[in-house]
Amino acid sequence: MAKRDIQEVNAGSMADIAFLLLIFFLMTTTMDTDTGLTRMLPPPVLDDQEPPPPIRERNVFEVLINAQNQLLVERQPMALSQLRDAAKEFIENPLNLDHLPAKEMVDVPFFGTVPVTTNAVISLQNDRGTQYQMYLAVQNELQAAYTELRDEISRRQFNRPYRDLTSDEQAAVRQIYPQRISEAEPRNFGGRN
Repeated sequence: MAKRDIQEVNAGSMADIAFLLLIFFLMTTTMDTDTGLTRMLPPPVLDDQEPPPPIRERNVFEVLINAQNQLLVERQPMALSQLRDAAKEFIENPLNLDHLPAKEMVDVPFFGTVPVTTNAVISLQNDRGTQYQMYLAVQNELQAAYTELRDEISRRQFNRPYRDLTSDEQAAVRQIYPQRISEAEPRNFGGRN
């Protein structure tokens, strides 16, 4: 009887198949990137630099979120659905009321000299127990207030929405409605930890 040769598996082609599978999975899978809220941080205060002057109370729109996800806006309870309109009224101060931000006459390209609430700041502070979903919802409402105001003035001045303006036109609109949202470090107002 003749001895049979045992067939061997071609290891070279197995390595090729493994390499091709690796390439396939690398190319077809998605790599999720971390997303977050885009915010411009203020420059650091240098040791030899004087701290900025305190902001007058009328120029600060205070928004607090407690551990039960309830809003306290300007020391009054408020529903999330009302926050956008309240923020818009604060930012714009259309009737030039004494308890809302002071207006200054500013020369703005494309608009001329217009009254602007240059010192208006929205101060946001949440409790450590606040749910992240509520925090994001409040952020979205505040951002939407700025977006709507910018869009409204863009349509009045340029007859098109803010997103369709040139970069110079957008810069002029941002000069009228600069976005100033200050976030304080979370605290424990009470409730959950």
